[in-house]
Amino acid sequence: MEEWVGQQWHRVITRLAAPAPNAAATVRLADMQRTLALMFRAGGGAAAVRLAPAGERGIGGPRRWLQRIGGSGQRAALAGLQGEVFALPAELAVFDTPALNRDLYLWLAALASQCAPSGDWLADNGAATRAALAAFPGLAARFEVLRQAQLAQRPEPARLRGRAAEAERAVQQVLRGQAQAGLGIGPADVAPVWLWLDASGSAIAGSATPSRPEPADAGAATTTANTPADTRRRRAERVQDERHRAPLMMFFRAESILSWGEFTKLERADDDSNDGNALAAADDMQTLAIAPDGSRAAARVRFDLDLPSAAADDRPLGPGQRLPEWDWRQRRLIDGHCAVQTLIATPPEAFLPPPALRAVARRVRRKMEMLRAAPRRLHAQPDGDEIDLDAWVRRRIAAAHHPQVDAPRVYLKRERAERSLATLLLADLSLSTDAYATQGARVIDLIRESLFVFGEALAAGGDPFEMLGFSSVRRQNVRIQHLKGFDEGWSAAVRDRIGAIKPGYYTRMGAAIRHATQRLAARPERQRLLLILTDGKPNDLDIYEGRYGLEDTRHAVQAARAAGLTPFCVTIDQAAHDYLPLLFGRQGYALVHRPQ
Repeated sequence: MEEWVGQQWHRVITRLAAPAPNAAATVRLADMQRTLALMFRAGGGAAAVRLAPAGERGIGGPRRWLQRIGGSGQRAALAGLQGEVFALPAELAVFDTPALNRDLYLWLAALASQCAPSGDWLADNGAATRAALAAFPGLAARFEVLRQAQLAQRPEPARLRGRAAEAERAVQQVLRGQAQAGLGIGPADVAPVWLWLDASGSAIAGSATPSRPEPADAGAATTTANTPADTRRRRAERVQDERHRAPLMMFFRAESILSWGEFTKLERADDDSNDGNALAAADDMQTLAIAPDGSRAAARVRFDLDLPSAAADDRPLGPGQRLPEWDWRQRRLIDGHCAVQTLIATPPEAFLPPPALRAVARRVRRKMEMLRAAPRRLHAQPDGDEIDLDAWVRRRIAAAHHPQVDAPRVYLKRERAERSLATLLLADLSLSTDAYATQGARVIDLIRESLFVFGEALAAGGDPFEMLGFSSVRRQNVRIQHLKGFDEGWSAAVRDRIGAIKPGYYTRMGAAIRHATQRLAARPERQRLLLILTDGKPNDLDIYEGRYGLEDTRHAVQAARAAGLTPFCVTIDQAAHDYLPLLFGRQGYALVHRPQ
C-alpha cells in the first residue's frame, strides 16, 4: 500500500512540475535529419560526423517550488558536438511555434559546422556564432528572431545569487554579441541555452540493449531483434579502476559500496546481455565513468581469432602484396601498411544448391539471356528496317522553316549490341556473417546463395566477371578468398569454392577494395563495376574501427572512382543509412530489407 501511494504521489507531482510540451509546436529530429546533415556538411562539417539523438544531462538555473518537490528541472537534452557525433535533442518544443523550433534545428546545424572547441564554453559559442553567420548569411534574420526569443526566456540575473547570477549575466552578454571568456562557466551552471552547443565532453552510445548484438569479431552482425535500440548519446569519461591495486587491503563494507557505485564496467563481449536495469541506471547518471576491467575480449574468443596452421589453412596464391592505408588523423596515405594474401580453398566438397535456389537462378539466367539476345535499336538513321516516326516528325517540322537537301535520317535500324562490361564481386566473409539475418538463415548462407545467383546471371550475360571474398586479422593478415577469376569459366569447381566459403575474422574493407581496384582497373572493358556484398561496418582488432575504418574505406572507394570504376555496395545492415552514404554516396548502395 505504501509503495502504491508513493508511486501515485510521484506521478502526480512529476506531471504538475513538468507539464507536457506543446504538441502543435513540436518538431522532431527524425523529420529534419537529412536536411540537418546536408547543412552541417555544406558548412564544412566533417563528413564522418553523424547525427544522433542527445541524451539528457545536468543543467542549472532557477527551479519552481513544484520542481524542487518533484525533483525535476535538473536535466535536459542539449545539443552537443562530441568527437564523431553531432548530438541534437530528439524533439524540440522550446518555442511556441513549429517554425521557430525548425529554425533552431537549422541554426544548431550551422553552428556545429563552424564549432572549434577550445574548452571555454562561452568563448567557443560566441566565436562559432560569428563564424556561422558569416558562412550562412541567409540565417541572420532567423537567428535574430531566435536570439530575442531565447533572451525572453532567460531568468533575470537580479533574482539570482552569487555564482548563478554572475554566470547568467555572462551568458546573456555573449548572446547579445559581447565577448566574454575565462570565467569557467559551463552548461551545468545556467539554465539551458538552446542556441548553443556543448563541445566540452566526450560521449558514448546509449544502447544498453542493442538491436544488433556484437558477435565474437566485434563486427556489425545483423539480426532481427525486435528490441528497439536506445541511440541517445550520453556523457562519459574514462577512468581507471584502482580497487584491485591493493588486494591485501580490506575495506569497510559501506566504503566498498560507495566505490563500486563510481564505476560502470564496460565488457565488450557481454554487451548483448539483456540487463533490464542498465538503461534506467544510465538515465539516472549525470556522467558515465567507464573503467576497463583488465581483460581482453580477444582472449575470451582466441580459438576463433587465431589463424589456422599452414596445413589446415587454404592454399596461398602468389607471394602476396603490400597495400597502403589512409590515416585520417595524419591526413596521409601510409604506403605498404597492409599485407594482403590471396588464398584458394583446398579441394572442397561438391556444392549442391537446393531446388528453390536453382529455380531462382534459372529465372534470373533466362532474363539475362534475353537481355543478351535483344538487339539494340538505333534511331534517326539514313537507312534501316522501318520508319522512325519521331525522327520523321522532327524533320517535317524543321523542313517547314528551313528546307533540307541532305539525305533524310528518318529510319530505325536494329543491330546486335556488343557490351563492354567487367564486374568484380567482393563478398564480406567476416565472422559477423555467422549471425542470423532471418529465421533459420545465416548471413553467410545468404551471401553464398547470392554469389551463386550472380554467377549464373553473369555467365548467361556473357560478360567477364570475378568473385573474391575478404576478411582480416589486423593489418598484417588481410585475406582475399579467390572464388573465380576473370580468366576462368563458370564451372563446377567455381561453384564448389562458393559452397565452401565460411565466416571468420574481421572486416578490413579498405584494403580489400584497393586489391579489387587493382584487379578490375587492369581490365580493358569500358565499364567496370565493383560490387561489394557486406553486412556491416568495416572493423578490425586494432585501431581499424569507428571513424578510422570508415575514413579508410571512404578513401579506397574514392580511389576506385578516380580509377574509372563504379563501386556499388549491397548490404543487409538495417543501420546502413547511418554510414554508407559517407562511404559510397547516396546513390552508391542498396539496402536489402528482406534478405530471404
